[in-house]
Formats: sequence, structure tokens, C-alpha cells
Amino acid sequence: MNAVIRIPLQTTQEQALRLHYLQQGFAQLCNALAPLVQSTRIWSRVALHHLAYRQLREQFPSMGSQMVCNAIYSVSRTCRMVFQHPCSPFHLNKLGEGQLPLLRFSDTCPVYFDRHTLSLKEGVLSMFTLDGRMRFQLSLDSEVERRLQTQKLREVVLSREADGVFVLSFVLIDSVAVAAIEGSMELPEPGGLPDYVMVDEVV
Repeated sequence: MNAVIRIPLQTTQEQALRLHYLQQGFAQLCNALAPLVQSTRIWSRVALHHLAYRQLREQFPSMGSQMVCNAIYSVSRTCRMVFQHPCSPFHLNKLGEGQLPLLRFSDTCPVYFDRHTLSLKEGVLSMFTLDGRMRFQLSLDSEVERRLQTQKLREVVLSREADGVFVLSFVLIDSVAVAAIEGSMELPEPGGLPDYVMVDEVV
């Protein structure tokens, strides 16, 4: 089963602004990739990487190579929710062979990190931003530290709450459940879609 450890970040105004710009840049990456998905009907992570990585690196040099990879992952993950989840109103079976709708990612879309763009060691969090690494001192209890060290990490996601607070979510899975969970598709609620994605239906 998935377990989520949520860590609110205590940011200064300048730090919050840097994270906001990172979130905007990540959304721009996703939106640059979405028309390719619409035209090709391809959203496999590996296939999208081969199709779009080089162009995105040239188009968004400040985002860095690994953030481009993470945006490709984000688009692939979201497309699986939108076009393949049985509860989605835009499931492929309902769309048929016609043109896919275009997905648009808002500036509040989550930012996905990996071990190249975020690290946590001895209570110090270091994360990529558009103008260099940002560091936070975190106070974690021993149980949280143990889980972060011993459980398999599926995702690290930066999101912004309605009150403007940035939160890091560490999504952990038990080793026994890895095979069952890999490739799973989650919707926020039955029939719902993520609130950071807008779907432009084809008319």
C-alpha cells in the first residue's frame, strides 16, 4: 500500500517565490509536451522521452536535464489517469479513434523530484530550483526518518496548498506491494480528475 509522508516547508518570502517560479516552469514543460501526446496518441514514458527529450532540453535550458525527465514522467502519469483509468470521463473507449483532447497543466501542478534533484540527509533537505539549490533544515522524528530510510520511495512531489504553503510529499511503498502498485493509476475521487489539469474537449 502507498504511504504518504507530508512535510510542510517553512519558507521565507524569497524561497516561496523561487518555488513558485519552479512550479510555473514545470507547468510550461508539461504544456509543451501535451500537444505531442494529442497528435501522436503516445504517452508511454519511454516513448515520450525518445520523442521529446532533446527538443525540450533545447527549449527549456534552465530546467535542467533531470527536470525535463521528471516532466515527461508527470505527463505520462497524468495521461494514464485521464485516458486509461476506467472511471475517467475521457477514457479511450469513450473517445474512440478520434482526436484526443488537449491537456493543459495549470501553474499549480505538482512538481516531481528524484534523487538527482532532491536529497535529504541528516535533516538537511536540498532541492533543485531554477537559480540553484535551495536548502531547508527539517526536524523529523525518528519514525519518519526510519521509514524514509527503509521503505521504497515511489515519488517525491512538491505541491502548493490553497493557503500558499508548499508541501513535500514522500510517497512510500512496502517492498511486498511493489509489483501490485507499479503502474497503478489513481484518481482523486471516483470519476474525478486532478484539479491542476484542464481538458480541452474536441468539438
